[in-house]
Amino acid sequence: MLTVSVKWQKELFPKVEIDTSQPPYVFKCQLHDLTGVPPERQKIMVKGGLLKDDANWATLGVKEGQKLMMMGTADEIVKTPEKGPVFMEDLPEEEQMVAVGHTAGLFNLGNTCYMNSTVQCLHSVPELKSALVSYPSQKSSDLDHTSHMLTAATRELFNELDKSVKPVAPMQFWMVLRKKYPQFGQLHNGVYMQQDAEECWTQLLYTLSQSLRSPSFSSENPDTIKALFGIELVSRVHCQESGEESSETESVYSLKCHISQEVNHLHEGLKHGLKSELEKASPCLGRSAIYLKESRINALPRYLTVQFVRFFWKRESNQKAKILRKVDYPLQLDVYDFCSDDLCKKLEAPRQILRDEEGKKAGLKAKEKTSGSKDNDVKMTDVERPSNESGESSKPTSKEGGPTDKKSHLTGIYDLVAVLTHKGRSADSGHYVAWVKQESGKWIEFDDDNPVPQREEDITKLSGGGDWHMAYICMYKARTVPM
Repeated sequence: MLTVSVKWQKELFPKVEIDTSQPPYVFKCQLHDLTGVPPERQKIMVKGGLLKDDANWATLGVKEGQKLMMMGTADEIVKTPEKGPVFMEDLPEEEQMVAVGHTAGLFNLGNTCYMNSTVQCLHSVPELKSALVSYPSQKSSDLDHTSHMLTAATRELFNELDKSVKPVAPMQFWMVLRKKYPQFGQLHNGVYMQQDAEECWTQLLYTLSQSLRSPSFSSENPDTIKALFGIELVSRVHCQESGEESSETESVYSLKCHISQEVNHLHEGLKHGLKSELEKASPCLGRSAIYLKESRINALPRYLTVQFVRFFWKRESNQKAKILRKVDYPLQLDVYDFCSDDLCKKLEAPRQILRDEEGKKAGLKAKEKTSGSKDNDVKMTDVERPSNESGESSKPTSKEGGPTDKKSHLTGIYDLVAVLTHKGRSADSGHYVAWVKQESGKWIEFDDDNPVPQREEDITKLSGGGDWHMAYICMYKARTVPM
């Protein structure tokens, strides 16, 4: 790492760090954050001429403490006449974000699409953003320094994404992520390697679970991440040979969709994923034996994450291989069949309320079709619209119009709100992209710094079977009812 100062117009930026293991383009992204000058407009004077995006730092002769000169015009929002038409590009950035209907993209800092796509999916969870806003800047005594730094960096990055329509360079977040988890800093020929998005997702959630359940952070909800993403499994472990049987409980952050020749749909893959064989010592037989482990869901989260187990270790070639098989998944997922008897009983009443509500809506919809009244059409539009676009029940009201003390209850039914895909045939290369449903109900494809609107019917086509983007992680949001 080198530290330099940068002179731009009348401003001087002291102590700007250069990561010499990264191409100059990453340095330009840093300067973009400082000055607002896009990388393509920057002209930075170095030995031999202008600094090129792909130049080699070793040959440029940049020294510690050196002053660099930069020229370039920052992006500016043009001021409009008082009574003239207002164009979107003339609005303040916060208003531009509302107008375009989605938040900013993320610059790829060199094989960081796995990180960008993970961040965009988790950024779509409003309850997680709220918890991070409340996270203190001072580290608590029971938390390690790197976990605190990564949590704070996540909070700041989420905040940047919410306030900008222009792409954000996640430099600080990436640096802290590598410090906390060195495997994400692996180099090959001097270039940072592609990493597994699921590993990034899991490690980030684990860190946040430690930070956001710290006693000094929250006494009301001691485990925010578990409440949002945690799935409690109860398992029956049985050995057919000895007749031994035991039960165990565990908490996980995702369900696994195992892919085989028999699996064509997510439901089938989840069924396979909840059954497994394991070999362990049998006290009765005095040797190793095969045990069958059958799991059921005993507690559900607000957001249900499903991982498609597409990557496996191939012994013959001694490398990771990818399963390309097409596995369909729904926009609405019902996990009732995978729940324990106790949980099924708890879900029965909320599910009946949901069925009754949907039945009323269906009846009103039929009535609307037979009615020729324009007034009826207007009223029906209001009745059919869900309480919000993501499918979550709004806060119930009493007859007088004030809020009641009813609580939202889970139904076991979930709506798809995010898909993380992988494109390519190799597990160690390819490209990751996030497809995220906005509060407006529209879907946005976040391909690094390039957000593009997509149709909902195209989201379920990311099911695999070829070289196109295929679902690797799906995130579903719980459909709830007030009781």
